[in-house]
Amino acid sequence: MTEALRVGIVGAGGIAQAVHIPNYQKCGDRVEIVAIADVAVERAKEAAAKFGIEYHFATVEEMLQSVDLDAVSICTPNKFHASAAIAALEAGCHVLCEKPPAMTVAEAVAMAQAANKAGKYLSYGFHYRHTQDVEALKRFIDGGELGEIYAATAIALRRRGIPGWGVFTNKELQGGGPLIDIGVHMLDTALYLMGYPEPDSVFGATYQRLGKKKGVGLLGAWDYENFTVEDMARGFIRFKNGATLVLESAFAANVQKRDEMNVKLMGDLGGADVFPLTIYQEKHGSLIDVKPAYLPDKSGYELEVERFVNACLGGDAPISTPEQGVKLQRVINGLYASAETGEAVKL
Repeated sequence: MTEALRVGIVGAGGIAQAVHIPNYQKCGDRVEIVAIADVAVERAKEAAAKFGIEYHFATVEEMLQSVDLDAVSICTPNKFHASAAIAALEAGCHVLCEKPPAMTVAEAVAMAQAANKAGKYLSYGFHYRHTQDVEALKRFIDGGELGEIYAATAIALRRRGIPGWGVFTNKELQGGGPLIDIGVHMLDTALYLMGYPEPDSVFGATYQRLGKKKGVGLLGAWDYENFTVEDMARGFIRFKNGATLVLESAFAANVQKRDEMNVKLMGDLGGADVFPLTIYQEKHGSLIDVKPAYLPDKSGYELEVERFVNACLGGDAPISTPEQGVKLQRVINGLYASAETGEAVKL
């Protein structure tokens, strides 16, 4: 493909306007954002005017039928990821879908099948994979510096970070709270650095202790009366290779830090904290900490979109695959199922 990549946007909310559209536009004449669709059609119209997008529509189906597109970004609430992505793939478009993959494992599987059948890329918005800390650590891991990674911790905690906007506290539209919204980022980052091992079983617990109370909101006041998701989720994951991972995720918890997003890895030759990157090793009779003195200053969001564009234009395939999306969805839904029953779930 030598012409500009013709892109459509589904969902005209914050993630589309703050991340996807601006970063597509940074690609210059390699990308043309042709259309945007949103069920709140006035919002689509306003976004089209704001960013100089020629067409706006009320539905993804109308957009796909009306304009010729090469790729589509899915920026809707989680409930609509699968239907929008499958429609775009069946129309012959590559798809960049925001996280999480879907609401259910069956949806994630259907999305992967649609991508394989269409012969198109389906990549997910796990932008932490593209951060400089993760990229640097991945090179160390690939070089054998950590050895076999057998234990990990994924942390996504906020002291009082319940979103005061959007549908993040609506279980019907999102499927859950911090586990599926922010915990999924650190879970994916950990799995990516571990080589995406096959999960064997999970044990999870969820809590709703603070979200249904009126309180101080560091991300604005939230609708505590209609709060239907968990405000904290914790989990333990065991993989078929014997490795384990502990997950902590919360929109609101009585902790010291305002927020913490991190992954901790432990291997038999070294360990690491990812954000900021520090590697722990024993060398030449000493215990040492290795920290990069310099990393390039480019955001994970920008690189995520840039690399998706490169892939669609014939470059390297995206580093996020539909198969990984299915595996991740199994873990998420397994943790929620375990939390409901109080029993471990075999995957």
